[in-house]
Amino acid sequence: MSVRHLLAAAASALIGGIGLATPAAAQASAQSAQVGAYTLTAARFWATAAALLALAGVVVGRLALARSVRRMGNGGTKGAIAAFVAGLIAVVGGTLNLAVADGGPGTGNGVVGGAAALMLGLIAMVLGWLARSRSRRTGPTG
Repeated sequence: MSVRHLLAAAASALIGGIGLATPAAAQASAQSAQVGAYTLTAARFWATAAALLALAGVVVGRLALARSVRRMGNGGTKGAIAAFVAGLIAVVGGTLNLAVADGGPGTGNGVVGGAAALMLGLIAMVLGWLARSRSRRTGPTG
C-alpha cells in the first residue's frame, strides 16, 4: 500500500469520525470510574488512530526532508505535502480528543494519546513545511 493510499484512508477515517465525536463525548462522561489499563474505549481508539497518523506523518516528513536535501530539486514535494496534511489531521483529532476529555490520564478518555497526537502532528507539520520550502527553494543545478 502506498503512502498516498494510507494517508487517504486514515484521513477519511478520521474525518468520518468527527461527526461521531459528540456521542463519544457523552458516552465518555457516562463511563464508570473503573476503566482497566488495557481497556480500549472509543476515546482511546480515536486518540491512538490520531497518534499513529501523526507518527506516519513524522516518518514521511523526515524522508521527504532527506530527499529534498539530497536531490536538490523537486524530490520531496509529494511526501512533504502528505506529511503536512497528516500532521494537520492528527493535530485536529488530538485537540478534539483533548477538548472532549473529562478526566486525566488513566480514565479511559485517551488523554495521553491525544497529547501524543497533538505533539507528533505538530512535528509532522513542521517537517512537511521544511521539506516543501527546501524543495521549492533549491532549483535544479546546471
